[in-house]
Amino acid sequence: MKNLLIFVWLLPLFSCHNGRNQIVEIEGELRQWNKITLVINGPETAEWDKVNPFLDYKLEAVFKNGNKNYTVPGFYAADGNAAETSADAGTVWKIRFRPDIAGTWTYKISFRKGKDIAVKDDVNQSVEVSGDGLEGSFVVAPPDKTGSVLLNKGRIVNGGKGYYRFQGSEEIWLKNGTDSPENFLAYTDFDQTLRYSLKTEVREGEADPKKDLHKYESHIADWKPGDPSWQNGKGKGIIGALNYLNSVGVNSAYMLTMNILGDGKDVWPYTDHNERYRFDCSKLDQWEIVFDHMDNLGMMIHFVLQETENECLLDGGNTDVQRKLYLKELIARFGHHLAVTWNIGEENGPADWTPVGQTDTQRKQMMTYIKQINPYPGIVVLHTHSDDRHQELYLNPLLGFENLDGPSLQIGNPVNVNSRISKWAAESGKTGKKWLVSLDEIGPSWKGVMPDSYDSSHDTVRYNCLWGTLLAGGTGVEWYFGYRYPDNDLNCEDFRSRENWWRQSAIATRFMLQFPIDEMKANNARVNIKGAFCLEKTGEIYLVYLPAGSKNAGIYLPGDGDFSVKWFNPRNGGEYVEGTVLGIHGKGFKTLGYPPAETDMDWVVVVQ
Repeated sequence: MKNLLIFVWLLPLFSCHNGRNQIVEIEGELRQWNKITLVINGPETAEWDKVNPFLDYKLEAVFKNGNKNYTVPGFYAADGNAAETSADAGTVWKIRFRPDIAGTWTYKISFRKGKDIAVKDDVNQSVEVSGDGLEGSFVVAPPDKTGSVLLNKGRIVNGGKGYYRFQGSEEIWLKNGTDSPENFLAYTDFDQTLRYSLKTEVREGEADPKKDLHKYESHIADWKPGDPSWQNGKGKGIIGALNYLNSVGVNSAYMLTMNILGDGKDVWPYTDHNERYRFDCSKLDQWEIVFDHMDNLGMMIHFVLQETENECLLDGGNTDVQRKLYLKELIARFGHHLAVTWNIGEENGPADWTPVGQTDTQRKQMMTYIKQINPYPGIVVLHTHSDDRHQELYLNPLLGFENLDGPSLQIGNPVNVNSRISKWAAESGKTGKKWLVSLDEIGPSWKGVMPDSYDSSHDTVRYNCLWGTLLAGGTGVEWYFGYRYPDNDLNCEDFRSRENWWRQSAIATRFMLQFPIDEMKANNARVNIKGAFCLEKTGEIYLVYLPAGSKNAGIYLPGDGDFSVKWFNPRNGGEYVEGTVLGIHGKGFKTLGYPPAETDMDWVVVVQ
């Protein structure tokens, strides 16, 4: 990709600009959907300065093109090259922007200084600093059609019909991701990354502070010449891991951005484990290199902002100075990416074993603030506890809430996946704001998706969880690795440990994209087999999953019509095949016959 560096010389608008010209450097390829960065030479300061550069300065720019108008927050960037230099001081400030249309964009910068001004709306409580009032323009070309799916088709947004879609089109995007390791960012090559714990005993499911951080050494060979790295070759393991996941059809990765006091205790954006108001510029710039690569691969970044153990760590659960600053800093640095989910917290809300947690009011405050300060149409979700009771308790009050895009479901019993997905899809549809309902963690927690060496076929997960989600109207899946198996949720080093599973999951999600799934609904009663799933567009298409051992399967058709009957192998994929019944006609109960082979295995029937 080209990297254009453009210098725009602007005259100061106010005498407080010290009577000299100001320079705004514009970095990035000037194309629709590409990252464009305004670089400003601002006040000289440091991460540790008495006047906090993160809290006591407020930098933002208003970008305009016709009726498009975005107010984008900026951030302190130390020397501007901190990923390479590990700098913690300097004069560089940045604003990252993604244009969603081609043409001429104008911008005007606001740069203020004042006590806690970063989280205040009233600029009268601040004074202008060098760079305030600067304005300019640049011309953006159409997208590069040879680039990645995101750089070509654009941002992933809530399509409003229970599915993700590409912004500006009706094309659906289905999530097929990894939920593990949740501490994906606990990577040894990131600056100031360590495991912090004063505990002498480690309970099952927690990271051992005496063991190493992630190195992803088995994936260094997956790094390719031309791929990014930093500081003389650092980062090849994590970049290679993403390359591998992308090669097997994985298009999303779930990652905690703060797990202080949580299971891993090894990820935070701050300058120190005990800090809440200052951020590590070099570490976050190194994170950004990884996230840029995810854009180039076409992968969603699923940010999980807190854990159940620490959801009240900031402001006692409220959205006040600490939480606002945390959210603002992450959105300023990373909100521009083209596929981002903001998850307000893993296992959010009090539970029997964790009595302290955010309230419904606190959850709504947090969601609202994310939507308020994010200039882009990002996705906001809530990760649930694994049991039905707590899901009902916390999700029911959120039905119809304008600032929640859907639940990130954890479901402890795989048998319940289909019914729980279809329930929340249906219930949210009644409110006029249909949710994106994703399966993002399966139980039991000690098991999840096991390595291929323990479960090579993955029959149970394929049946109950994968197809159970997709034929319930789910918008996608992410796969959790149980803690009693190698390469688990906290110590996964080799994603090839589940290569058979990635293949099967990709087969299913690609299959579903052939159909108008945003116009279809779950109706298992259409089929006479117990445990079968059915997603239908009544009178046109019926997608039927038949579990292994199904005999004498049939479907109840509501009206007259001629339908073809084709069979699809969910284990190995491939072309549709014909079975013993080629077609059916008329209404009422119609037999589907049998597939041409492996009649004792699971199959998907396409009645169309």
